[in-house]
Amino acid sequence: MPATMDFERARFNMIEQQIRPWDVLDLDVLALLSHVKREDFVPLAHKALAFTDMMIPLVGPTDEAMRNGWCMLEPKMEARLLQDVAPKAHEKVLEVGAGSGYMAALLASRAQRVISLELNPELARMARENLQRAGIRNVEVREADGAKGLAAEGPFDVILLSGSVFEIPQVLLNQLKVGGRLAAITGSEPVMRATFVTRTGEASFETTQPWDTLAPRLAHFPEPSRFHF
Repeated sequence: MPATMDFERARFNMIEQQIRPWDVLDLDVLALLSHVKREDFVPLAHKALAFTDMMIPLVGPTDEAMRNGWCMLEPKMEARLLQDVAPKAHEKVLEVGAGSGYMAALLASRAQRVISLELNPELARMARENLQRAGIRNVEVREADGAKGLAAEGPFDVILLSGSVFEIPQVLLNQLKVGGRLAAITGSEPVMRATFVTRTGEASFETTQPWDTLAPRLAHFPEPSRFHF
């Protein structure tokens, strides 16, 4: 089938031309990107964009979707976050911002269980349907405010924020297991940093910020004061 061949060529080019050059060199992650079909998590109207180096709007008008973060992140950013937070087969993961369900699908392929929180009811439904069609059974998508985390189900081995926040709230750090890792994009435009926090003890955390990027905001997280005196 020519369409299938086109998808496979586009997927190969995405991995080799976008993702590898962005220091995603983990062979298991690269294999996973070939296995989990990104085009199955992209709205029909945008399927031709499934492998492009851009954010893809998911619901509503494009401008509104981008402004509200109702979009898929660039493939290279999803892959780099997955590689750097490194979920393991026995671990429980909390994702904030389900989007189309694609990042949850990647996480679920590496982890034991994933709970993904999504505020937008339309996106939560989309993510559930996409994951079900893909045959992924170890993800639960909940319509909920991820800014508060999910203390009742914690602590978690991995927490991943699929969008940007000004800073990581302590309430989420408190839901990490000792040895657990949290990944987020922090800061404000024009400079944001990929931020990885490891809980090293009951009250101790180590933070690294290995690369710069930009990502749309997640809703309901605190912003810095806009007042100037």
